[in-house]
Amino acid sequence: MSLPIRNLAIIAHVDHGKTTLVDALLKQSGIFREGEEVPDCVMDSNDLERERGITILSKNTAVRFKETLINIVDTPGHADFGGEVERVLGMVDGCLLIVDANEGPMPQTRFVLKKALEKGLRPIVVINKIDRPRADPHAAVDKVLDLFIELGADDDQCEFPYLFASGLSGYAKTTMEEEGVDMQPLFDLILDRVPPPVGDPTKPLQLQVTTLDYSEYVGRIVIGRIHNGVIKAGQQAALVKEGGEIVKSKITKLMGFEGLNRVDMPEASAGYIVAVAGFADANIGETITCPNDPQALPLIKVDEPTLQMTFWVNDSPFAGQEGTFVTSRQLRDRLLRELETNVALRVEETDSPDKFLVSGRGELHLGILIETMRREGYEFQVSQPQVIYREINGQPCEPFECLVLDVPEEGVGGCMQRLGERRGEMQDMHVNATGRTQLEFAIPARGLIGFRGEFMRLTRGAGIMNHSFLDYRPLAGDIEARRNGVIIAFEEGTATFYSLKNAEDRGVFFITPGTKVYKGMIVGEHNRPQDLDLNVAKTKQLSNVRSSTGDELVQLQAPVEMSLERALEYIGPEELLEVTPVSIRLRKMSIKKLAKR
Repeated sequence: MSLPIRNLAIIAHVDHGKTTLVDALLKQSGIFREGEEVPDCVMDSNDLERERGITILSKNTAVRFKETLINIVDTPGHADFGGEVERVLGMVDGCLLIVDANEGPMPQTRFVLKKALEKGLRPIVVINKIDRPRADPHAAVDKVLDLFIELGADDDQCEFPYLFASGLSGYAKTTMEEEGVDMQPLFDLILDRVPPPVGDPTKPLQLQVTTLDYSEYVGRIVIGRIHNGVIKAGQQAALVKEGGEIVKSKITKLMGFEGLNRVDMPEASAGYIVAVAGFADANIGETITCPNDPQALPLIKVDEPTLQMTFWVNDSPFAGQEGTFVTSRQLRDRLLRELETNVALRVEETDSPDKFLVSGRGELHLGILIETMRREGYEFQVSQPQVIYREINGQPCEPFECLVLDVPEEGVGGCMQRLGERRGEMQDMHVNATGRTQLEFAIPARGLIGFRGEFMRLTRGAGIMNHSFLDYRPLAGDIEARRNGVIIAFEEGTATFYSLKNAEDRGVFFITPGTKVYKGMIVGEHNRPQDLDLNVAKTKQLSNVRSSTGDELVQLQAPVEMSLERALEYIGPEELLEVTPVSIRLRKMSIKKLAKR
């Protein structure tokens, strides 16, 4: 006998407390045994997710409340991982929209909510973090309603139920005047407002693939919801491919979700979300169905990539010194393996066996892949990110982003000026009660490349920047590239304090004394538009004459620290970023040309 089921997704903007709220639901559902150590952010199992405090991969969990199985899907809040969001919304019948009581709806709230409303879902709104200073829960509810109307929600969707909650403290309540005790009001609202899944167990099997996983033991694992029929472990089934081809195979393993674990199941019926092994060639959107009567469900459409970069085998003078996986075969295999689970990614081979064209949804999407690979021991190089152009109705078009900035008063003028130079068009501007200004722009995606670091300088680190894909529009015209040239090492060696100190007036450095450099390596930014070749390994000539200033303490100005994201934004068209498990180095693309200068 199958349990009553509720399938829901949790959607929200980055850092609005989505994962913390899931933690509270898991802990209060009784899935952890007494005395068991429960980690925070249990759904963020990836090291990068914990470090950055964001959800990158959608994950499934399930809890039981009043004999009802509640399947919960935690989705990413960042638009760069929109490929994850769209698929999982096809598995659920309702969603929780988490909104920060202080910030209200933000750009990624808009992005994910729009997808949910298009699928006809009826969101339950949770105003989270109500116990924080400056929280204004009722104003947040009004802003959510404005957003629903703006996104074209129907009358039923606009009559959304809402609760006030604190995921960190573990309580939810229907009014602000009540005393918050636990999460039961939220559990009750889920049972009441999220409809049970629609599906007929007597019809032929239909299971749509919405998420991919991989196991070394059973191979590719597909996760999806059973729309109709019953699936059994060991049975014969058919996979209807995107082009209509039918591939028959056996269900080697069938698993359901219980808490954070996958548990083996003998069978599951319509409405269940399950993980299935046995189809090595299954892809997102395809249908596992009955071999005698194969019936495919409509394919899932995922947003196309908007940004691409070239991954190269490392060919710098320091190649192979710090990485474990350095060959073109290893790099190719790793990129193709990423395609097994990362559906918003595209990998194309080029004329050269050492270069691969990789396309993704944005700088963060590609940056996460690069950071993951370097942590795994890979050593390689990447080129400057480039936008992907399309021809629409015979006219060349480029991707535009909706950019929302939250800036202090003193940073408004500088941001508006720089975005104007980057072809940004202001759509909206308003000043909130705290004196901060919210600016909304439509801007070409290429205009955002390299802007984040500049934005942090303009706002002295106090600004908040978010963006999401808008649409493709006709080309916006030329955008001015980086203004200053770079300082290039023209001799291999070790950087010295003496040479860096003597060149301080030429610009700012990215390295410190003791850093090993090679010819063609970018070591700093020149304070003029031209590039500058400099010997940063030059040592002071010693003599037996004592210097009158020899006992003075001489200090070097602090170098600019190049993180991976900052370096990706910084490199120009003729430059590369060398990535190893130990180092991140910037370099000129052609070192041979430098020797002739």
